[in-house]
Order: sequence, then C-alpha cells, then structure tokens
Amino acid sequence: MTLETETTVLEVQGVQWASSQAIVESVLGRRPGVLSVDANPVAQTASVTFDPGQTSVTDLTKWIRECGYHCSGRSVPDHICDPMAESATDRTAPGMQAGQPPRTMQETMGHGGSHENMSMVGMIRDMRNRFVIAAILSVPITLWSPIGRDVFGFAAPAPFGMRDDVFALILSLPVIFYSAWIFFDGAFRALRARTLDMMVLVAVGVGAGWLYSLSVTLTGGGEVFYEAATVLTSFVLLGHWFEMRARGGANDAIRTLLELAPSLAFVIRDGEPVEVPTAEVVPNDLLLVRPGAKIPTDGIVEDGESDIDESMVTGESLPVAKSIGSKVIGATVNTTGTLRVRATQVGADTALAQIVALVQEAQNSKAPGQRLADRAAFWLVLVALIGGSVTLGAWLFAGASLPTAILFAITVVVITCPDALGLATPTAIMVGTGLGAKRGVLFKTATALETSARIDTVVLDKTGTLTKGEPEVTDFIAVEIAEVELLALVAAVERESEHPLAAAVVSYAVGRGAQPLEATAFRNVPGHGAGARVAGHQVFVGNRKLMVTQGIDIDPVAAQRQTLAATGRTAVLVAVDGKAVGVIALADAVRETAATAVATLHETGIKVVMLTGDNEATAQRIASMLQIDSVIAEVLPEDKAAKIKELQASGKRVAMVGDGVNDAPALAQADLGIAIGAGTDVAIDTADVVLMRSDPLDVSVALRIGKGTVRKMRQNLAWAVGYNAIALPIAAGVFFPTFGIRLSPEIAAISMSGSSVIVAVNALLLKRLRLPLQPESTVATAGDGETGNEAAGSV
Repeated sequence: MTLETETTVLEVQGVQWASSQAIVESVLGRRPGVLSVDANPVAQTASVTFDPGQTSVTDLTKWIRECGYHCSGRSVPDHICDPMAESATDRTAPGMQAGQPPRTMQETMGHGGSHENMSMVGMIRDMRNRFVIAAILSVPITLWSPIGRDVFGFAAPAPFGMRDDVFALILSLPVIFYSAWIFFDGAFRALRARTLDMMVLVAVGVGAGWLYSLSVTLTGGGEVFYEAATVLTSFVLLGHWFEMRARGGANDAIRTLLELAPSLAFVIRDGEPVEVPTAEVVPNDLLLVRPGAKIPTDGIVEDGESDIDESMVTGESLPVAKSIGSKVIGATVNTTGTLRVRATQVGADTALAQIVALVQEAQNSKAPGQRLADRAAFWLVLVALIGGSVTLGAWLFAGASLPTAILFAITVVVITCPDALGLATPTAIMVGTGLGAKRGVLFKTATALETSARIDTVVLDKTGTLTKGEPEVTDFIAVEIAEVELLALVAAVERESEHPLAAAVVSYAVGRGAQPLEATAFRNVPGHGAGARVAGHQVFVGNRKLMVTQGIDIDPVAAQRQTLAATGRTAVLVAVDGKAVGVIALADAVRETAATAVATLHETGIKVVMLTGDNEATAQRIASMLQIDSVIAEVLPEDKAAKIKELQASGKRVAMVGDGVNDAPALAQADLGIAIGAGTDVAIDTADVVLMRSDPLDVSVALRIGKGTVRKMRQNLAWAVGYNAIALPIAAGVFFPTFGIRLSPEIAAISMSGSSVIVAVNALLLKRLRLPLQPESTVATAGDGETGNEAAGSV
C-alpha cells in the first residue's frame, strides 16, 4: 500500500545562525508522522514532508513555536496566494498571509527581545542594535582592563573610587543580559532540542569568561577578562550583522519577482474602467491595459494590438507582438497599444506566482552536498567543545595559570563555530536559483542545480526544441516561367487550401511581393495536393502522385526535386497548363539561437546529441547545419527513454531537452530533464528544469548556472573546512611554546565571523557569472522529414 504524504513549507522566523537549522530539523524529525525535514537558514523556511494521517501543519507549527521560533505554514500549491501582498519583502515578514497589513513594531519585536517573530530585516536591525550597545560598552571595559593599562597606557582611575574589575562588571551587565542574551537563549533552545549548534559554542565562550570573572570579582578581585567576553560578543554580533545582510541579498531575485505584479488593475464594469486592487480581479473579468501599464493577471487579448515586454518574467529580450486571441502573462509590460484582456488565471494560478513558487521550492530544498555539511557541522560543534575541554586540561597540566588556560579554551570554542559550513551551500543555491529565474531558467530542486554541474552530454529533441515546429519555404525553383509570376499562381491556389504547409507558401509569396490573384474551381485531392484555375491557367500543386494522375511529365524538374528531397526537405511540384514548371522545398524552421546554443555547449566541453523520429537524411542535414556531434534518428517515441539509458550505460551523464508528451519518459530517464517552456504540461511536470523562453540557448545558461553554483558551493565548503583545520590547532596554542603564535578570544571572534561573511559574499559573487547572450540574428532553416519527402497533400 502506497503511503500518502503531504509537503508543506514552514516559514520559520528567528533562525539567527545558519547552524541553528539543526534545531528545527531535530525537533521535527523526532515527531510522529514526519518523514523528512529540510531547513533553510537563508530563506528562513523548512520544507517538511509528513504523513497527514498522523500529523498536520498545525501540529508542525506548534512544535516549532514550542522551541522558541515564530512559525507559519501553508501547503506548497498555495504558497503564493497573492504576490502583491508580499511584494514589500523589506517591510513585511515572510510569514504574512495574503492581504495582511504589516505587523506593528510590538508584533515584530516579539517577546523578551528575542528574534522569534521577526522578519529578516527586523532581525538585521536588532543584530545591529545589540552590536552597537556591546561595542560602545566594550571600549571603557577594555580601557580599565589590564590590556588598557599595559598595552594602551591608560592610567585613569575607575569612577567613584571603584575597583577596575567592579567597574567593568557593571558595564558588562547590559552586554551580557541584552547584547549576548541571544546566545544563551539560542544555546538553551539547541540543548532542549538535543542538538548542538553555533549558539552553544558562543554561549560557552562568552559565559565561561564572564562567569569566571564574576566569581573572581565577588571573592575579592584578581585577574579577570570582562573585556574578552564583551569584545568577543561585539565581534560575533558584528560579523553576523554583516552575514545576515549578505543572506538577505541572496534572495533579491524572489524579491524582484514579487515586486513585478501591479497592485492595481482597471476592470471594465458596465462599460467603464474601474480601478480595483489586483487581488480582487477574478477569472473572466475584462481588463483595460493602457500603453506603459503592467498587465495585472494572465489572460487572453479580446481587443487591440500591442507589443508586450515579457523580459521580466520569461527573460525574452525583445517585445512580443500580441493581437486578438493572444495569451498574455501577468506583470509583463504593455508597450504600445491599448488592450482589452480577459482574465484567465489570477492569484496563485498566474504564471508569475507559479514561477515564484517554483523558485522558492528549489530554494527550500536541500542539495545532497548540504546534507553532508549539516552532519559535519554537528560533529564540528562536538569537536569544539571537546577540544576546548582538552585544551583547558592540557594547559593546566602544563603548569599554566587558570586564566591562561581558560583563555585558550575559549579561543578554541569560539574559532571552531561551524556557521560558515552551514551557510556554504544554501546561500549559493539561493543566488543560483535566483540568477536562473532572471533568465527564465527555473530549477525545480537544489538537486537539479547540483546535477546540472555534472552533465557531459546533452540530448536535444529536434522538433519543437531545435526547430520551431513550423514549416517554411527554403527553396523556390521556377522553370520556363518567371519566378514571381509562378509564385503568384501557386499562392492563389494555396490560399484556398487548409493543408499545414499551405500557409508557409502563402507567407513566402507575400514576403517576395507576389501579386495577389484569385483562384476559381479549386479542387483538393486528399493525400496528393490541389488544383485551381488562376488567371486563365490550370495550376496544380502537390506531390509526384498528383502529377502522375494528371498525366503531367515531371522530367523537367525531376533532378531539382531529387536534390532537394535527398537533403531532407519536403519537395512539392508545381504544374501550369499540363507542364511541370517548378519545385517548392519546405522545411521546419530551425530556431534562431539553435546554432549558438550548440556552440556554447561545445565551449564548455559538452557533447551534443540530436534525438528525433525524423528520417536519417533530415536529421543529418540539421546536424550538419548546427555542428551537432551525433544523431540518433528514426526513433519511435516509446524508444526515446531506452536511447537515453544506452547513453547512460556508456558512462555519460545525460541531460535530455524536450517539449512534447512523447519526451516525458526520456526526460524522466535522463540524469537531468530540461523542458522547453512552451511544451506540454506533462513534459514540464516531468522535467527538473524549465526553460521559460522556449530557447535552446538557455540549455547552456542552465548548465553554466549549475556549474557556477556548485563551484561556489565547493569553494565555500573548502574554505569552511580548511579554515577550521588550520584555526583549531593555532587557537589551542599548539604553536605558542615553540613559535610564540597564539590567538586571543577577540581575534578568534573576528576570524570566525569573518569566515561566515566571506562564505556569504563569495556566494553573492555568483551574480557576476557570465552567461551566453542572445544573438541579434541567427536565422536558419532546416528540413523536416516527419511528413516525408513527398507532400502528403496540398501545400
């Protein structure tokens, strides 16, 4: 019996540190009915898969709140209820429901000064305030400490005749009980959740130093280090203030997308436009969209013509012409004419809302590399605590004083904080998925992003992927009659035909300026072609069988026909007054960027394979034009997945690109399935990556983003691991007896915080990744043999 599961995204506010995600995962992971938990400290979310028969979203949110975080959740399909309601990300907490007003300051601050009910912006502001208090008070504490006396030569006595340590104790109270309180609060939550995170380490470091100093002060005075506890607090807060600002920048793409949708719309009611909030637009409303305005929702044009700028949603660089019957996308910009649009999808059903939901789903998921890093972070905390204890014991055993041993132990504990390790992957994933969204490349999961970096072979379906799936005339040959005159005769016949190729011939004739003529006595010959009287001439257009049945000798054009057919084109014969006088060659049009797409894949060392049901001649012609490495032709739809499996069996890591229902099994079989956005819902649902622009050039964009993201992930992980491997023995004082090299807790705090900032900033540098640009004009055509080299009917 198959277990029914449900997935929800919990918006968990108050996760200050990347390593604190372990609390969320630990608390939920032990609850009945919870199958998997993926917490994301950058997005402030947790994606939870659970058995609805045993638990519910209400239970999940309650359990999260019990461990001290503010939490809200809704199922994935409804994750974006109203993009406009969440557009002001900087002002609105992520968990706000559609249409809610912004929270008051009291609501934002929560209770007891904790971060449990704060938005990311509120948390950044609170972190800054805590740092400012700690930094200001750390200055006099340091001046009236042994460091101030001995190093800076500060000689002033403490105010009111107090001892230096008593004065420092009083000044340290706001630092410990306000600025540093989030460390103790977080450590308590982690221990209650039976896990270890960065909060535990910082709390141990700050708390041990301050409590030791307090005991010395209360027992008559002696060597204390309040300055170490307060400066340590200041530097940790400073580093994480910067880190959280960088984490906030990682989600710029989602913020930009949410801000695209207009807040107001003009709805035509009783013949007059009425301005209403976009959230109140319902399906079948008739919208008035003036030049320069954004289209409020997805819909169909009922009146008017205009060019629509869709770049902000699909990444398409050029405006797209729209007329009656054209589909339009919400949040795109109407540039020229006035349109009347019938709303079809609103709210969560719009293309923009689904794009945002898809990107957020990818950002909320967890890559395989991150799971390893999460496990490593837990053990690193344990190593830090054990290492601090061993360091304390070792220095005492070596004869050092208790204050010296404590300082070394605190330094070890602080410098080994694994926050950088926790940030390494999710920050890069958020930037990578956001970068893809800006180019109309949507990664469904973090795993897809990671997999795309390992692809070495790309298999491209021909029709609809490399080609437009629309026939066009590639050659027009006239014999014994002027080309323009023959073209006018042919076009007159084709205007009366309903054959799919006929429109291509008429379009070609119009483009060449052929005179429009009227056809009479039109007669369609199913499977062969058509004929009609045009300007006093009997004209037949069709295949060889039509000519044979009409008793027409095709020898005058036989050689030309054979040459064109041999290269995969569909060759159509033309006869006028019983004589064969022309040949028309038609072929499926190659997408303008197909050649550039293949070239950019080759630049990154990727082999390109074309998979098609076409005959060998047609496939080889296109492969030759586009410089494709190999061709697999004449493949039945049900056999495409088997061909992908054969490539995988030979050791290839394969990405399959397709757009049709018959591509779905191959997309599922491939290591990475990439669906062209204009394709069928089945193909898009099966794929791991969706290309919104239906542009094969974006295949290279997707793979380059994947490679760039994984490169940043590896750099960050290498830095986080390498930093700890080097810092731990130095902090423990291993090199102090021989080389005099040692670190103070303050320097350890700077190093630890700086490491986290470096990781976050390095991930943000991914935004500068160089991606292929769409060429201005690379128009080409190629044959399409799926209809056979003989015209099956009238063109």
